[in-house]
Amino acid sequence: MTALLDVRGLTVSYGKVSALRDASFSLEEAQIVTIIGPNGAGKSTLLKALMGMIGYRGSAFLRGESLEQCIVEERVERGLVLVPETRELFTQMSVVDNLLLGAFMYRGDRAGVARDLARTYELFPRLEERASQLAGTLSGGERQMLALGRALMGRPKLLMLDEPSLGLAPLVVREIFRIIVRLRELGVSILLVEQNARAALEAADYGYVMETGDIVHQGPAANLLHDPRVMAVYLGSATLVAETET
Repeated sequence: MTALLDVRGLTVSYGKVSALRDASFSLEEAQIVTIIGPNGAGKSTLLKALMGMIGYRGSAFLRGESLEQCIVEERVERGLVLVPETRELFTQMSVVDNLLLGAFMYRGDRAGVARDLARTYELFPRLEERASQLAGTLSGGERQMLALGRALMGRPKLLMLDEPSLGLAPLVVREIFRIIVRLRELGVSILLVEQNARAALEAADYGYVMETGDIVHQGPAANLLHDPRVMAVYLGSATLVAETET
C-alpha cells in the first residue's frame, strides 16, 4: 500500500551550513507521526521544505505523486496544510472570517463550506462562542484552536503542525493534544513537530528523533516513550538511565 507521505533523502543547506541531512520517513493514512528534538534540530526546516517554502534536495511524494515541481499553492491544492508555530492569524478579522479564509479553495461549494464550518465548531465549541470576536482578542489556547480550525477548513489530506503547544499553559496543552488525537480518530493524517516530547509521543503512532539535522532514532511512539535514552534526553529521566545501565 502506498504511503500517504513518503520522504526520501531530504536535505536542506543554508550556504555552507547543513540544516537537514538525508531525512527519510513515511506516514500512513489516518496516522499521527511525530518528529521530536531540541531547538535547532531541523524540525521546522523539514516542514518548510515539505511545503515548498525553502529549497531542498531529495524527494517527497504525496499519495505516490512527486511534489518536486509543485509551488506552495499547488501543494496546498494537493492537500498539504501547515499550521506554523506563529499561527499566522489575521488578528483584525473575526474568528469566523479567519475560518472561512481557510476554505478559500472551496468558496464555490457553499453547502460544503457550511458543513465544514459546523464540523469545526463541533470540534472547537469555544470558536463558535467567539465567532464574532476579533482573532487578536483571543487567548493563546484559543488562537491555537483557531489556527487548527482554519487548517481543517482547507480539507487537508495531511495536516502538518509545528510546535502546537508552544507558549501554552499545561492545561491548555492537554486540551490541544486531546483535539489532535480526536482528529486522527476522524481520519485526519497528522505530521506533528514538537519539543514537548512526552505529549507528542503519547499522542502519536510513530516517532522520529532529530538532532542537529539528522534523524537519529525512530520507532513506534509507545516504544520511544519508554526508551531509556530517549527518556533521559527528552523526558528528563537521566536517573532512570543510570539505574538501567548499572
